[in-house]
Amino acid sequence: MFVKRRLSLHYARHERSIESLWRNKVITLKEKFFGCIASTWIGSAMGAAVEGWDRKDIEAEHGWLDQMLPYKHWLKGWRFPGGTTEDGIERQKLMATAVIEKGDRITAGDLVQVWKRDLDPEKATYKQEPFDVALCKLAQAGCPSTMLGTMWPFPNVNAVGRAAHPIGLINAGDPEGAAIDTYDIGRLYAYDNVPALCWAALYNAGIAAACAPDATVDSVLDVMISYTTYRREAAGLYGRYDTIQKDLERGIDIAQTAGDYRSFCEEFDKVYYGGKHIVYDMAQANEIIPKGVAIFVFSKGDPKESIISAVNMGRDTDCSAAVSSGLSGALNGGASLPQEWIEQVDTATHGDPYTNNKRTMRETSDGLFAAYMARRGKQQQWLDKMGDQAFLAE
Repeated sequence: MFVKRRLSLHYARHERSIESLWRNKVITLKEKFFGCIASTWIGSAMGAAVEGWDRKDIEAEHGWLDQMLPYKHWLKGWRFPGGTTEDGIERQKLMATAVIEKGDRITAGDLVQVWKRDLDPEKATYKQEPFDVALCKLAQAGCPSTMLGTMWPFPNVNAVGRAAHPIGLINAGDPEGAAIDTYDIGRLYAYDNVPALCWAALYNAGIAAACAPDATVDSVLDVMISYTTYRREAAGLYGRYDTIQKDLERGIDIAQTAGDYRSFCEEFDKVYYGGKHIVYDMAQANEIIPKGVAIFVFSKGDPKESIISAVNMGRDTDCSAAVSSGLSGALNGGASLPQEWIEQVDTATHGDPYTNNKRTMRETSDGLFAAYMARRGKQQQWLDKMGDQAFLAE
């Protein structure tokens, strides 16, 4: 009863304060980039301690979890200090490196070159999934980037959607570019147009939309909903039955109608523990993306609240937190993130012997922002080169 009352009080305070946090405050694009990256790293680190737990077990053990704890890997048993990120952020870091170094949108081939150079299969065993290591070894052996995804046997695993935030950011303001690039990059992890790529594309379209200067929670939702049918004809049976749009709209509806956090969680329990016709597994994109979007809506785009809400919901907590808070951070920046959280993750990253890159969150987001500005500069040079309106007149 005490925990239930504490949850209710927490969200009552949240609803009273959230609008005042950003009212009349201009959030720069650079801060949106930082909010997106920092939120995903912190969410991943906080969620890793209870990954795979049922929400009732989290409540029984921690009450209301709002800190990053030391954790043991849920499958392999290795122990990591609090603030350590996990496999999804390792995947994200590799994409960020490719974008930063190119200073522009990247292709699957660009990312593979970074894999070959920066991903040590022996070290990666401690932080990344076996499929990451296997794909890297195939790439190092000469397998073409266009063929790697054909080796992937899990068409709905959320490997791309929860990690490809740099693809959305380099396409800030351009949802279609983000969707196109997500499909291209996603071919490294899946064959063309499988459900996981459909989900990842609409999610990254949302990240790009959230970066717009006039973006709101509703405008981001409108963009993501519009991409539920993107490339649908090529998506086969899954696409033709409109399950992507139905799953997304159901999650949004739950968020908009839930009276409080507990009822919000209970409605999702009905889907995942009692769903019919479609299998929902905690690592699947058709659970993680719509639930992450719903948390983004329920938390009103607040990165801190998105992280905590996702972590306390249980199941694939690190992925849900990365998805929900990535949207919130891209929309509203990182102002709501406690400085001690930022310092804890950066410290853990600096001391991590297995990570593929030790950049801080700020260094990563600033590098991505510099890449975006370099891309914008190239576009302006091209426009200038093509002459004035008289030259372009019909």
